[in-house]
Amino acid sequence: MIVSVASGKGGTGKTTVAVNLALSIPDGDVQLLDCDVEEPNAYIFLDIHDEEARTVHTPIPEVDETRCDYCGRCATACEYNAIVVLHEQVMLFPELCNGCGLCGMICPREAIREVPREIGVIRRCRGDGIELVYGVLNIGEARATPLINRVKDELKADKTVIIDCPPGTACPVIAAVQDSDYCILVTEPTPFGLHDLKLAVEVLRVLDIPFGLVINKAGIGDKEVYNYSAAEDIPILLEIPYSEEIARHYSEGTPIVRAMPEWKTRFAGIVAKIR
Repeated sequence: MIVSVASGKGGTGKTTVAVNLALSIPDGDVQLLDCDVEEPNAYIFLDIHDEEARTVHTPIPEVDETRCDYCGRCATACEYNAIVVLHEQVMLFPELCNGCGLCGMICPREAIREVPREIGVIRRCRGDGIELVYGVLNIGEARATPLINRVKDELKADKTVIIDCPPGTACPVIAAVQDSDYCILVTEPTPFGLHDLKLAVEVLRVLDIPFGLVINKAGIGDKEVYNYSAAEDIPILLEIPYSEEIARHYSEGTPIVRAMPEWKTRFAGIVAKIR
């Protein structure tokens, strides 16, 4: 079973839910994928060991200008504007390249070949009985999706897989959440939380992925998130209270289920509800 944890905005507690959920799976055969590659932090909450790293590359074009006649077909075909052809000059913008290889395929003079470009690393390790895989995107990279896809290539279908997604509703989120059996949306009972929750719900309905809510920092704000979930028939899987004790454990890098064992049953109950 693949369960993704997402939210319409950052700071709602996705990683808190993902890590504590992974630590509460009864059978213990769990893989946690941290796909928030621009700011992965699941490892902070686990006792990490046996870590290994692998550099990730994506293909980009390289132009042989001794063969190029500057016809401009590659630039016209590129949907990402990664190639610009000027008078007897070709300009490449590697950060915009999607690595699709179309420019090389349509070049009539075979003047374009693909070369690898490093975009980040994938780290694999174990912690607290969990297999953790996470990506770290190089600073300055414009596109997180290629690295997210590589992290998901490490997914083991025979395990219970928890995916910690990036925040928001853009392409990185879609790359992380697609092919999930279920998605947990983490939100806050505030006007901002409700606004971004509605955006995330629209995305999941387009992707046809079933979902439910975890309401974090319950007790602040208002009741509009609850009213919305009732009106839209969205199940509330768990409420996490606005608590100084929980916040203190979080700031120390201690999972809730480890500091407050009664919460392990509550997080395990989410999995039972999903199944």
